[in-house]
Amino acid sequence: MQASSGDHVRRAGCEESGHARWHAGCISGADALIRNRAIPRVQQEFRMAYLAPVEFVTKMVDAGESKLLMSTRDTLIRAYMAGAILALAAAFAVTVTVNTGNPLVGALLFPVGFCLLYLLGFDLLTGVFTLVPLAVLDKRPGANWSGVMRNWSLVFVGNFAGAVTVAVFMAIILTFGFTEPPNAVGQKLGTIGEGRTLGYAAHGAAGMLTLFIRGVMCNWMVSTGVVAAMMSTTVSGKVIAMWMPILVFFYMGFEHSIVNMFLFPAGLMLGGQFTFMDYMLWNELPTVVGNLVGGLTFVGATLYSTHYKTAPRRAIA
Repeated sequence: MQASSGDHVRRAGCEESGHARWHAGCISGADALIRNRAIPRVQQEFRMAYLAPVEFVTKMVDAGESKLLMSTRDTLIRAYMAGAILALAAAFAVTVTVNTGNPLVGALLFPVGFCLLYLLGFDLLTGVFTLVPLAVLDKRPGANWSGVMRNWSLVFVGNFAGAVTVAVFMAIILTFGFTEPPNAVGQKLGTIGEGRTLGYAAHGAAGMLTLFIRGVMCNWMVSTGVVAAMMSTTVSGKVIAMWMPILVFFYMGFEHSIVNMFLFPAGLMLGGQFTFMDYMLWNELPTVVGNLVGGLTFVGATLYSTHYKTAPRRAIA
């Protein structure tokens, strides 16, 4: 049976009205998108990737409290892994510097280790120097100075064990299991240890002062990297923010207590002409004190006092 002309007209009308309804639906959907401010919400999410100082300083205090109350087992494991990863990054940077002859290239690549250990939630002594005391300053429940000292001691032991593990591994690699003289990278590690122990000792009190100040400047930069990572909620933002200050400290030759936990034991195993006591007295212990002062004074306490415990606004007469 053939359709009448009236049927064709009615069918065309239905199709046309359906298309009109579909088109109207699209328009109404777009209107709803605009009314519901979906597009501005997307833009807001991008803006939220950056946290204002008052927000990330609150995260600093929370992180300090969490680390202070952490179990002994977890503290040691996380500290061990942090020391090992940072030591491997230091070995990588020295290798790159020796092979390229350009210290800047090594410094540019060294922060990869710091970024990895931060993103994995591991703890360096330099970081807990800055963050953990904030929980006590803020009078968080259960936070006290004995707990701070406990945390610092455990993290020191864990970092040292991790760094020395990598030092032993690298010494084996660079000497074929101590059966051959160290290669160029191994020789470089030995001379680093000599210059940054006996070199300071040769200058007496002036050398000790220089060592201390280099420790202060180091953790000023390193802790700035720790805090900078808290400014962002994205991995890329965290990595970029961490990379810059870590690059500065490494290229400037500042003294980092955990990096030195790798460099000096490795140097001793690879023929460095200095002793373990030289390392402790003329590098590690003064560096630890300098790192403490630099991180807590110039980063932790400063940000806490001005962004978390803000002074009353000045009254205008």
